[in-house]
Amino acid sequence: MKVSRTKAEENRRAVVKEAAKLFREHGIDGVALSGIMGAVGLTQGGFYKQFGSKDDLAVEACEQAMAANIDTLNSLITSSNGDVMAAIIDRYLSPEHRSNPAVGCTIAALVADVARREGPLRQSFENGIRGYSAVIEKALSCCQGEKQNDMDALAILSMMVGALMLSRAVEDENLSRRILEAAADAIPGCNKTAASADL
Repeated sequence: MKVSRTKAEENRRAVVKEAAKLFREHGIDGVALSGIMGAVGLTQGGFYKQFGSKDDLAVEACEQAMAANIDTLNSLITSSNGDVMAAIIDRYLSPEHRSNPAVGCTIAALVADVARREGPLRQSFENGIRGYSAVIEKALSCCQGEKQNDMDALAILSMMVGALMLSRAVEDENLSRRILEAAADAIPGCNKTAASADL
């Protein structure tokens, strides 16, 4: 049965959203197209009516997820009543974020996958890294006279992403929390509450 253009677009958005979630949780190669389509109640046969390939879907899903991540960080800047960098660090380097990769930072979840690929996906990731860095630069500019301004936004982003990845790679809960706390403590201006922050 032929679906309307509106329904087709709705289905496409649902597939992209679910793919973004599943890719972050299991990796791009760890998710089958049938799993993505089944999760939104569609058959795999309909996939190629919407997307040229799994790689095309990965580009779109990653771009959407990174845009949402960046929007979340920007919202912290506008809603924070105090140290803007502390708000970002507390959110990013929290145990809740560590434990929920499916809805968390796309860079930390998929950087290893993307590093082994070439083409549009790497370009979209590069754009995302620039976007994250721009948000951190904006946050630093809000901290007038604070020490944070002495640290480069890309260095902060690298520390955040690396700490999150390491914290996910160990089984010892205490070590995992220590990794998050150590990174939070190392970024000037952080109020050292990352271990108890809510995602």
